[in-house]
Amino acid sequence: MTKFISIDGRRIGPDYPPYIIAEVSANHNGKLENALKLLEIAKEAGADAVKLQTYTADTITLDCDKEDFQIRGGLWDGNTLYSLYQQAYTPWEWHKALFEKAKSLGLTIFSSPFDATAIELLESLDAPAYKIASFEAIDLPLIRTAARTKKPLIISTGMANQDEIQEAIEAAKEAGCTELAILHCVSGYPTPADQYNLRTVADMTERFECVVGLSDHTIENITAITSIAMGAAIVEKHFTLDRQGGGPDDSFSLEPEELSALCRDTKMAWQALGKVNYTLTEAEKGNVQFRRSLYAVKDIRQGEPLTEDNVRSIRPGYGLAPKHLPDVLDTIATSDIERGTPISWEFIKNKAP
Repeated sequence: MTKFISIDGRRIGPDYPPYIIAEVSANHNGKLENALKLLEIAKEAGADAVKLQTYTADTITLDCDKEDFQIRGGLWDGNTLYSLYQQAYTPWEWHKALFEKAKSLGLTIFSSPFDATAIELLESLDAPAYKIASFEAIDLPLIRTAARTKKPLIISTGMANQDEIQEAIEAAKEAGCTELAILHCVSGYPTPADQYNLRTVADMTERFECVVGLSDHTIENITAITSIAMGAAIVEKHFTLDRQGGGPDDSFSLEPEELSALCRDTKMAWQALGKVNYTLTEAEKGNVQFRRSLYAVKDIRQGEPLTEDNVRSIRPGYGLAPKHLPDVLDTIATSDIERGTPISWEFIKNKAP
């Protein structure tokens, strides 16, 4: 299995803190100043990267009113695909300013390209990685084009089944991708937490032998935090200036304080995983006195037997373990033992005849 990938020098894998991708998506709501502000917020929150989406309405769909192009139900009901993407896209002329802003902040920035021309634009800006969006996971030509850049590639699996995920992975590797991650994703906006099936994350890690993460479309952080325990090394989540902003993606995106909490809490969850350990931790070492052990509860003279009357299992835990009480009873004290003294083998000898 691939243990890690690297983006902008940052190692990403289960042995490293979670890599948090703050997804700008359409949450600039058509204003460059909003997009620039979102980058500042992502940096302040502690995100590792921000991600754009690089398309235009004309590169992703057709300006067509036929039924196939109408959106019926859900968050974007009443739009055509073209009108939705015309509203949601990030203008290509903004990309340079956004990349320069991210660089000035010391923040990694990359994007989801939706066709070859988008990859050309992003290559001209020296994008450090590419993300294939969930609905594009079956677009093997697009995956191959992104993979041929030799940049790290993240594929969101979304609605893809096992065979389609495997095909996407093979297409990427055959085209030259050597650093690949896949994200478990449910392509609902928003998605109820009970539909996320996070056990899939662990299965994907074993089945596909890739770095695995989560693209989270729930409206809270619990799902993302829990995914860390299942082995997720990446968390991607939409964020916005204001969930009530009225944009296409605002309603299922995190607000600034929530993004900060996501960055903090996923890292804390990862730290809590630690390693397999059955020895005392640093936090426990000062609490030995709260365990039970064998103590003299009365003065015992040299030559006297140890009995249930003068030895008991009590706190603190500096004497012999309570399991040794049957072995200690009726042995002989080799010296005077003062009340409140922890019992140890040096104080006793063979049982009395």
